[in-house]
Amino acid sequence: MDETVAALAEQQAELESLLVGLSAGQWHSATRCEGWDVADVVLHLAQSDELAIASVTGRFDQLASQRSGAPVGGLSVDESAALMVERERALPPAELFGRWTSTTAHLVELLDGMDLSTRVSWVAGTLSARTLATTRLAETWIHAGDIADALGRELAATDRLRLVARLAWRTLPYAFGSAGLTLGGPVAFRLTSPSGDAWEFLPDQPAVTIITGPAADLCEVAARRRDPAATFLTGDGPDAADVLALVRTYA
Repeated sequence: MDETVAALAEQQAELESLLVGLSAGQWHSATRCEGWDVADVVLHLAQSDELAIASVTGRFDQLASQRSGAPVGGLSVDESAALMVERERALPPAELFGRWTSTTAHLVELLDGMDLSTRVSWVAGTLSARTLATTRLAETWIHAGDIADALGRELAATDRLRLVARLAWRTLPYAFGSAGLTLGGPVAFRLTSPSGDAWEFLPDQPAVTIITGPAADLCEVAARRRDPAATFLTGDGPDAADVLALVRTYA
């Protein structure tokens, strides 16, 4: 199995371990996603993975329009996600859990059986199936943390975050473009992995901005779950402040 697909499967398994055996009350614990409880977050992940399945099978635009009730691009990503959850909220926990587990398993099966260099449709345009798998890994990791926080549990960071950090680094031009800004020059990340290894993401040309620090901190900042000022990340170069403000792993 490809490294990225295997990491996605592992991340899904970690989240599943949090959800097994939850009481009805725990399913309705409030999360740090404003207005969403644990059930809403799992529903969002199931819906997103269903869209990913539609993406790799050539039906993304059709399903996205059907689910949101608006043409693709007619709503913001956040608006569309909120509307989709609102429309299917209040599913019984057992039904919701079964839907999510079957959807994740199907997505991994499809990705494992395809050429991951294939271009597919997604929220911000087209991307490779491998990049789509990485975005699903990143979002599943983000929301596993949201659910763990709601349940009063803590998940240890793992070296799966290398793929998430690399996604954040590679999509900096997109993040800057979405904010109406342009990078002043190449950016490098020099990070420390959860296991203590050095991870370097280096541009082809000499970097003018360098971000240094723990990979887990960088990924949490990119997930909009931590303020850069509350981390051990440091930056040097003309774009350092903007990189830490804009870095992201989602559309």
